[in-house]
Amino acid sequence: MRREVRYGLIGGAIALVAGGVGGYTLMGSDDEAPQQEVMSADGKSADGGATVKTGPLSAKEVKTAATGFLNAWQSGEVAEAAKLTDNTEAATTALTGVAKQAHISQLKLTPGTRKGDVVPYQVSGQISYQGKSAAVSYATSLTVERDKDTGEPVVAWRPTIVHPGLGEGDTLRTGEGEAPPIKAVDRNGTEITKDSNPELAGILASLRDKYGEKAGGTPGIEFFIERAKSDNKAAQKPDQTLKVLSKGTPGTLKTTLDAKIQAAAQKAVAAKKKASAVAVKPSTGEILAIASAPEKGFNVATQGSLAPGSTMKVVTASMLIDKGLTSPNKKHPCAKYVTYGGWKFQNLNKTEIKDGTFAQSFASSCNNAFISQAEKLKDDDLTKQARDVFGLGMTWNTGIPSFDGNVPVQSDAQMAASLIGQGGVRMNPLNVASIAATVQSGSFRQPYLVSPDIDNRTLAKASRNMKPATASAMKSLMKLTATSGTGAKAMSGLSGDIGAKTGSAEVDNQKKPNAWFTAYNGDLAASAVVPASGHGGDNAGPVVRAILNQG
Repeated sequence: MRREVRYGLIGGAIALVAGGVGGYTLMGSDDEAPQQEVMSADGKSADGGATVKTGPLSAKEVKTAATGFLNAWQSGEVAEAAKLTDNTEAATTALTGVAKQAHISQLKLTPGTRKGDVVPYQVSGQISYQGKSAAVSYATSLTVERDKDTGEPVVAWRPTIVHPGLGEGDTLRTGEGEAPPIKAVDRNGTEITKDSNPELAGILASLRDKYGEKAGGTPGIEFFIERAKSDNKAAQKPDQTLKVLSKGTPGTLKTTLDAKIQAAAQKAVAAKKKASAVAVKPSTGEILAIASAPEKGFNVATQGSLAPGSTMKVVTASMLIDKGLTSPNKKHPCAKYVTYGGWKFQNLNKTEIKDGTFAQSFASSCNNAFISQAEKLKDDDLTKQARDVFGLGMTWNTGIPSFDGNVPVQSDAQMAASLIGQGGVRMNPLNVASIAATVQSGSFRQPYLVSPDIDNRTLAKASRNMKPATASAMKSLMKLTATSGTGAKAMSGLSGDIGAKTGSAEVDNQKKPNAWFTAYNGDLAASAVVPASGHGGDNAGPVVRAILNQG
């Protein structure tokens, strides 16, 4: 019964350091690259006199610019070093901060082998703060470019020149930690650390930022990156500790994680090149696991924003049933082609279900059974159902930065596409796991990682539930999908209170779609996405199944 989504249109070297603070030798050829001059129409140079060089930089130009900058910075001549960049103001502020905010002295910059216009170098020095001291050393690089106005080689200013971990607006600091350290434990008291769970390093840092003081710890002295503040809750990065000069006293913070489920989820996603998964407890909304691969990559599991593909059909189906437009056993054919808003939609491999029921179309994930209903809907119907029943697009106070789903009001063909999780609809495994959990429990319970009792925050609440008949129908549809539909292979061997939905979301310029799968087994719901892998049941299904096996 594999008639999965096909969302498409038809038509429409070695560095030598001499004595003192200067004297670098950058290895590499000094052969001059051909230069060009910018000339005016009368044959004179563009500025009436001096020529302006253009074209690729020579090795000599790169070496001279890099050496001049590094010599000046190491010598403490910050103003002079900044003048050798393309952003004097930003460079002055950042380079001054190395001594005054990061408290690094005895600075030594050791260049390595030039690679084209890029010069790597080692930064080393001594951190001293309130009687505490420590050596520091790390590698970074700079790039030399030709100044657009003068044609002279200059250092292209980037925050990474100071430290490779710096982004725009970030600051390198040494001082009392912004928050006391925490000892995070799972729901059963098992300690969770970034060493035992490296995939949770970013989340643990976020928890420290938010709950360090509330957990009762005392801060230590640290060398750290203070992140720029973002107005976007989902995009906010936690401060990053680089070196601890003196340890603080950690306070214990209990999370809702389950170490056993977390381990199973991480093992399952680690088998993929890229994947993310989340598990939640439907009866409470507690987050039981957050897993991602690669471990040090962006946290797609809770902060990603991807088209969810056919997993969105759970929300769409509940809306159609709530409105009385269909029901599981009602005749509901899925045509090979449907045209709406000027776009012609087709099913995968141009399949169709001529005389089938809505249950058959849902279980086989036949697109046009949903697209065909667009003409009966208002532009904001799906947005309202997603928000009012499933809590999507509301502000979720999970305890960590999260993207909470977006189902925008759209019209014409884009509205039709949103019915099958394409168009402007965006979600992540946390959102999609919550969708399955809402069906399983019958009502939306906002996911959270830390109990709201700790900080008295308010959890999001949906304004209504599905009609009782709709709730029952949705459980029957998801169970059918799990037992004899597109989710049957992944769910094989499970019985009882189970349900599933597959999804394959197509992405522009990507050969294979993103694979999605969401399901529940009793009071355990989970979702996973495996980017650019193909069919949801085959690729994301095994990840979710590994999690459900822990239920």
